[in-house]
Amino acid sequence: MAEEKKKREKAAKAATLRIRQVKSGICAPVDQKQTLFGLGLRRIRQEVVRPDTPAVRGQIHKVRHLVEIVEGA
Repeated sequence: MAEEKKKREKAAKAATLRIRQVKSGICAPVDQKQTLFGLGLRRIRQEVVRPDTPAVRGQIHKVRHLVEIVEGA
């Protein structure tokens, strides 16, 4: 039972992305500001952890010039 729980936790941990905002969204179009807000990013150098899903990947792609993926997530 405990082994299954550890496997699930490890799988969940591997399927996440750590995203950091590196540029301001002030001069960005409104839809990009909303995408940053949807990802949970509000400040420069703020990091959030999100699941590695196609929807999150699409959001990251939309604001790829404002964010970066942090290695070692």
